[in-house]
Amino acid sequence: MKVTYDPRYNVAYIYLQEKTAQVKTIQVSDRMNVDISPDGTIYGIELVNARQQAGADSQGKLIVVNEALGEYPEIKVAL
Repeated sequence: MKVTYDPRYNVAYIYLQEKTAQVKTIQVSDRMNVDISPDGTIYGIELVNARQQAGADSQGKLIVVNEALGEYPEIKVAL
């Protein structure tokens, strides 16, 4: 999985897997789009107005939780 963020447009994209098929973009709301293939595979999720949706804290951190290992690494981001 990969997450990208474009501060110019305030848009984040969560890549669940690389696109290997033709996808259709479904607009779930005015703030979220989902890329899905005809067989139902979800390839990615686009978050419009990402700063607010991601709930970015004032320190600009992304916390990735690995519940299996009990790890909570923090990644600095420029939101």
